[in-house]
Amino acid sequence: MSTPPTQETLRAALRDIVDPASGQNVVAAGLVEAIEVRGGLVHVALLTDRAHAAAMEPVRRDVERRLAQEPGVMNVTAVLTAHKPQPEPAAPQGRPRLLTDVGAVIAVASGKGGVGKSTVAVNLAVALARMGLRTGLLDADIYGPSLPRMLGLNRKPELRGDRVLPLPAWGLQAMSIGFLVDEETAMIWRGPMVMGALEQMMGQVEWGRLDVMIVDMPPGTGDAQLTMAQRVALAGAVIVSTPQDVALADARRGVRMFERTRVPVLGLVENMSFFCCPECGHRAEIFGHGGAKAEAHRLGVEFLGEVPLLPDIRSSCDAGEPIAAAAPESAAAQAFAAIAARVWAKIGAAKPAAGPRIVVS
Repeated sequence: MSTPPTQETLRAALRDIVDPASGQNVVAAGLVEAIEVRGGLVHVALLTDRAHAAAMEPVRRDVERRLAQEPGVMNVTAVLTAHKPQPEPAAPQGRPRLLTDVGAVIAVASGKGGVGKSTVAVNLAVALARMGLRTGLLDADIYGPSLPRMLGLNRKPELRGDRVLPLPAWGLQAMSIGFLVDEETAMIWRGPMVMGALEQMMGQVEWGRLDVMIVDMPPGTGDAQLTMAQRVALAGAVIVSTPQDVALADARRGVRMFERTRVPVLGLVENMSFFCCPECGHRAEIFGHGGAKAEAHRLGVEFLGEVPLLPDIRSSCDAGEPIAAAAPESAAAQAFAAIAARVWAKIGAAKPAAGPRIVVS
């Protein structure tokens, strides 16, 4: 007896179908509004509008043919719909997009805390700066800002009129709520206050013209992620996970959230991928290994690379000297550099900011 199909297996199968308008698969393009499964009966709703309905008809037929091949599927009906429920009301008309002087804004996110997302974000930003790109780094984790310690910054930013000047460090420009409050201050704020602070750090900071900005997102799939998707033209998202199943399940939810808000997922990074003893060189896969790569393949997104679990990465962040800058020839820094190069290759077609480039030595 065939195993009944699930939404997850059917969604994975739909990644074989290409949206001709965007060149992405229909899932990554955000065209799969809903999948309903009742035993062996499957119903799929595909997003379109009246103007593109005729062009989507071949896609609709391809969806029916592809899902009919899945085990346990007895009948498939795919329909075109112009209705798309939004996870949150769109930003009110008249509120302008933020960070419009940035060539490409990239969110670094994770479905859960404790996977080293901030470490990846900081070192990714430093690696991009070392490539000669004008780079910004925004700490969007209002409740748990970590950039001040990781960048070795303990001073408050200056004001220029009613604008805040970001702090320079390691070849990039950075801003965090942690620059404005004491390190031990508990941010006991409700959601609207958090969103207001995040919008101020994007709209009232004198970022200038940048080639790229890395946004260190808070863990999870909450208000901050929706605010970024609504107010900023995100070039894409990088999802950070560790190899074990519990982290990958949360990373999967992160991928889904960005797909629902039509933000391209640039790929997955496996952090703490393996441990090499600094004394004997023995390799131990403490959290397993290869889980993020397998999950990326299953989800139809790119695997951007793996970062080892090394004491030097931890100690350099604690010392305020990101390893991508402090030891650029190290294996860890080279891993971050390779990920940065791949990310920039994927979004480098975005219009760069005008002006001379600065190469960080």
